[in-house]
Amino acid sequence: MSCIRFTTPAQRAQMRAMAPAMVTAEDAKALHPAPSITESKIRRLRLLARSPNPKIRESVGSSYHTPDDVFFDLAHDPDPSVRSCVARNEHAPCDVLRELAHDTSEQVRGWVALNYFVPDDAMADLARDPSPTVLGLVAWKSSLATT
Repeated sequence: MSCIRFTTPAQRAQMRAMAPAMVTAEDAKALHPAPSITESKIRRLRLLARSPNPKIRESVGSSYHTPDDVFFDLAHDPDPSVRSCVARNEHAPCDVLRELAHDTSEQVRGWVALNYFVPDDAMADLARDPSPTVLGLVAWKSSLATT
């Protein structure tokens, strides 16, 4: 059996005419709105932040809707992967990012360095970090601002 497809010009014209129209990002957002954030969802985030499973706590640290006090708690989580999720979250409070800029984990400090919403004073601290990896990330991020 051949894999060559034989369609007539009329069939190709009909397929083009029947092709779905592309929608813009704004149209897609209007067609499929995100659900509203309710108190029950916030309560669920608070409950999940206390899960014994670090992967579940990571998801809370990654959420844009996590309350500030939960971000503070997760910034002290014993698992560095949870703290890393908080460090890269652009909705994490500046005070949390300042604290994580001095984290014992090089990975966490690296994610803070890459966060575009980290305060200037925390970036200045990271620019003096003893880790070559963190210093490289700081240099790379500052090179983006100058180009």
